[in-house]
Amino acid sequence: MKKEILITRNLKKSYFSKAGPIQVLNGIDFMAYNREIVAITGASGAGKSTFLHIIGTLDLPTEGEISYFFDKEIKPLNLSRDAIAEFRNRHIGFVFQFHYLLPEFNVVENVMMPELIATDNIRNKKNQLELKDRAVEILKKLGVDHRVYHRPGELSGGEQQRVAVARALFKNPSLVLADEPTGNLDSKSANELFEVFQNINSEAGTTFIIVTHNESLAQKCTRKFKMIDGMLLS
Repeated sequence: MKKEILITRNLKKSYFSKAGPIQVLNGIDFMAYNREIVAITGASGAGKSTFLHIIGTLDLPTEGEISYFFDKEIKPLNLSRDAIAEFRNRHIGFVFQFHYLLPEFNVVENVMMPELIATDNIRNKKNQLELKDRAVEILKKLGVDHRVYHRPGELSGGEQQRVAVARALFKNPSLVLADEPTGNLDSKSANELFEVFQNINSEAGTTFIIVTHNESLAQKCTRKFKMIDGMLLS
């Protein structure tokens, strides 16, 4: 059943400089539904990443409202800083153009790291084993379980990005926000990664909102929007 999981109302974002305010988002009304893949395209500097960071609670809007509907309605802008972080860690996964894997740790450690840092699991060997089993299971679904003990520098670009996806999925988020996830990949790897998103969406019901310059991939999404001058147009 199709239901809303995210609604934004009159979302605005300004930055202030010596020359005066710079308006990046100009009052965006947007709705995302469960079990869909949404593409957002547009020129560089149009506000795509800013919008993604704000709905992901990594940044704050200058004006407007954000409502999430997972277990119940939550307005993250009304929460404390710690409560926002807890909400984000529980419900939202992030995939960026640059994978941001830690080079000194192997693949499975990178996937587990956010959970290890967030809890006392780093001192609990039993929990570490359980987390490792879950991480390996996700890596297997993404086709990189043969790289479990490799360091990021020993992986191809496509493999590194799959590991980043595994990290984003580790806590079973309801929503994944992906900012140019195929930007550094060749066309073959980009298509393979998008197929991974489609499979996860189909099997787990995870909603994806993807910022991309890849028009051919955007056309395969459930819905497509274009960001123009801080406005989101269908």
